[in-house]
Amino acid sequence: MPNPTAAMLVIGDEILSGRTRDSNLHHLAGRLTAHGVDLREARVVADDQAAIVAALRALSDSYDHVFTSGGIGPTHDDITADAVAAAFNASIDIRDDARAVLEAFIRARGNEVTPARLRMARIPEGAALIENPVSAAPGFSIGNVHVMAGVPKIFEAMLEGVLATLKGGTPLLSQTLRVDLPEGDIAGPLADLATRYPTLSIGSYPFNDRGMFGANVVVRGQDGAAVSAAMVELGQLFPEATA
Repeated sequence: MPNPTAAMLVIGDEILSGRTRDSNLHHLAGRLTAHGVDLREARVVADDQAAIVAALRALSDSYDHVFTSGGIGPTHDDITADAVAAAFNASIDIRDDARAVLEAFIRARGNEVTPARLRMARIPEGAALIENPVSAAPGFSIGNVHVMAGVPKIFEAMLEGVLATLKGGTPLLSQTLRVDLPEGDIAGPLADLATRYPTLSIGSYPFNDRGMFGANVVVRGQDGAAVSAAMVELGQLFPEATA
């Protein structure tokens, strides 16, 4: 049976402007690979409701799971929750269970419960809360969409809670061989190797190390024996390579 599929939607003007470097996609890809969920697509959209709704509907229709990051904070430009509600034609309002969690966290720190902070307790109808063990303000899952914060530490903590509820498949295995030859010199042998191992993904990723051109050749697949066999052949093709 094939692995479940997934996509990620990164939301925020700060990502597209270059002000903030996204690390959540990298983290999500690694955790999904280990969980046996195949990440197939990633998109980045601005803080624009129509764009978020369109992207969510397209991704939700195409993949088993959609993970979002960003736009669920207390400020006026945090519009992700409203966009997700619109994408699912669901109403949205402050929900009692989310409000209770948030208020307890705020008051325990001697802060005031303000309308801005309570924006983070607005949850679409029918959604299930995603626990936030870092700063309390919850994410939520609705349909096959999992909505999480953009702050990496919070995103990572929320993701662990979501993964615990998802059935995964077979983890993707990989091995790497460094070849100190230009890609043009290894392209032919790699193509032949890929033909002999059609169930594997064999990728070449070039580098320039102090003026030396080379490539890291990565063999990926769910069959560990096939990955190992391909790596043996790869080592025979390029005996001076470094694993």
